Amino acid sequence: MRYMLLLYGEAGAGPAPGTTDFGQMLADYGSATQAMQAAGVLVDSSPLQPVSTATTVRVRAGQPQVTDGPFAEIREMLGGYYLIDCADLDEALRWAGTIPAARFGSVEVRPLMQAGTPN
Repeated sequence: MRYMLLLYGEAGAGPAPGTTDFGQMLADYGSATQAMQAAGVLVDSSPLQPVSTATTVRVRAGQPQVTDGPFAEIREMLGGYYLIDCADLDEALRWAGTIPAARFGSVEVRPLMQAGTPN
């Protein structure tokens, strides 16, 4: 089963860029990613550009409405993702716990819908 691990955090949460702790956090992300890859569960992973680069599209009364910025004003912002293929939710949760975002923000674990499977 495939799971999307969505990485959330507040602006400024975690170590400051340029510090030793920040370098360690980046190394921890690398270690988590390499471990998932070595275990054969990693499908894809990427950080996202800052939320200020987002564009939101809504269609109302058949007309597109395009606005700069994210869909909602929230404290925690989506900063990246992992797409993993695991045997079950328990395995996906174990991998989610290895990602530094779990220490400085949160990791939402969400199963992907499979064709022919009702939600």
